[in-house]
Amino acid sequence: MMNNAKIDQQPTIVAIASPIGRGGVGVIRLSGKTAHEIAKKLTNRTKDFTPRYAHFCRFYDEKHVILDEGLVLFFNAPHSFTGEDVVEIQGHGGMILQEQLLARCYELGARQATAGEFSMRAFDNEKMDLVQAEAIADAIDATSIAAAKGAMRSLTGEFSKKINALLEKLIHLRLHVEATIDFPDEEDVDFLADSAISNQLNALKSQVADVLATAEQGQLLRDGVSVVIAGRPNAGKSSLLNRLAGIERAIVTDIAGTTRDILQETLILKGLTVNITDTAGLRETDDVVEKAGIDRARTAITTADLLLLVYDVTITDNPVLLAEELFGELPNPKNMLFIGNKIDKLNSQELSQEIDGFNPVYVSCETQSGLTELIDKICEKVGFHPPENTLIARTRHLDALKRVQTALNDADEQLHVYHAGELVAESLRLAQTSLSEITGEFTADDLLGKIFGSFCIGK
Repeated sequence: MMNNAKIDQQPTIVAIASPIGRGGVGVIRLSGKTAHEIAKKLTNRTKDFTPRYAHFCRFYDEKHVILDEGLVLFFNAPHSFTGEDVVEIQGHGGMILQEQLLARCYELGARQATAGEFSMRAFDNEKMDLVQAEAIADAIDATSIAAAKGAMRSLTGEFSKKINALLEKLIHLRLHVEATIDFPDEEDVDFLADSAISNQLNALKSQVADVLATAEQGQLLRDGVSVVIAGRPNAGKSSLLNRLAGIERAIVTDIAGTTRDILQETLILKGLTVNITDTAGLRETDDVVEKAGIDRARTAITTADLLLLVYDVTITDNPVLLAEELFGELPNPKNMLFIGNKIDKLNSQELSQEIDGFNPVYVSCETQSGLTELIDKICEKVGFHPPENTLIARTRHLDALKRVQTALNDADEQLHVYHAGELVAESLRLAQTSLSEITGEFTADDLLGKIFGSFCIGK
């Protein structure tokens, strides 16, 4: 762990940390062993900056001509975001002004930061673990209030605490196993005959399953789902998109084939980000443009997390047969939802609640009847039911937790079936390695490069 002594700092990096464009304030961030001296030269200042104090200064070029004026904040190592000396320069938000200040910092010895390099240094200097570092990017990229709150909970360490608690229990279990291997003649460490150890292993498996379930909800919150609306022409696909979006996003007419290309929209439904695609009506046609749209529709359908097959209840009474007709076979029922539209034109008693094992959702895009039930069903279908304190998670977190589950199941088998202490120990070691990948205790350099390379410049 990093102590309070000043760390061995890397070469100084610099970048614009505020959004590109015109604004009231533009922020430039420096981090590294010469950040403080660069700030002093930039401001023609002889005295040191007081840490955590806002200094009003003018910024000068090499000929002592004023470039801009604003605030300088100095954060001394290790009490900074990166753990190094950090300086933040707050000038006016014009891009020309910021570029001039940035060029001057280059002249004074700083180099341009790469994407995510500030956060990478914070990780290297143990100011945060990998989950917290990823949560920074997730908070910036959040598409809903729920996702933003989840990212902030992960950033403040709630997810890491869960992982570290599992690690502590796993390490404790490994100690018993390793003790048996090293001291086989000691009766008091014969864990193979000790039911308490088996109980610990079972409890650990249950806790990992709970964390995995939370992480799965967090991944849905972060990544959202891909939903495709498909069906025959004039079934009401574009009308459904418009009603869900709350705006007239798609052109709607009574002319079959109005939608000739895929139309994509991002919606927030009950906190879930839904990347929804409206497609051309599926039918045989000689129209070259419409045929190209239908081909794109079929491609989109194959990659969707959830397919909404919309049909006109005044024409079709068995959507299962329609699906088989459109696709040649019935798509995976887990990834498909039948939407019966235009119920305002029928007596509700004529609607079947169950058709060949499926339960259609009935709506009217004209009166908006049934849309609330449809949204609930979409969330249910993709398994989205986040608790109030959901934590943001990524695919790699889920992959690691699933590998932990596999390793613990292997350990359980080696313990109860084969009574092989060495193999139990190896399975627990693999579980610990996979779990440690989440927080970055054991993580390959190429993975770190990929993670931090997705960050903003200046973050």
